Amino acid sequence: MSIARLHDLHKRRMGRNLGVGLVLAAFIVIIFGLTIVKIGRGDFSTNPGAPGRAIEETSNEN
Repeated sequence: MSIARLHDLHKRRMGRNLGVGLVLAAFIVIIFGLTIVKIGRGDFSTNPGAPGRAIEETSNEN
């Protein structure tokens, strides 16, 4: 036995789910875009003044 008509609650829930899905998709696209830009620029270090980075720079000078 299935429901023949959609109740108003189902319509509102569908609209809400669609809105949440679109917001989630937009958030994922923004994060993906920022990741692509960061990789393209070469900004892999979270702390530019980290000691590991200074060691790499001095070892290249030899």
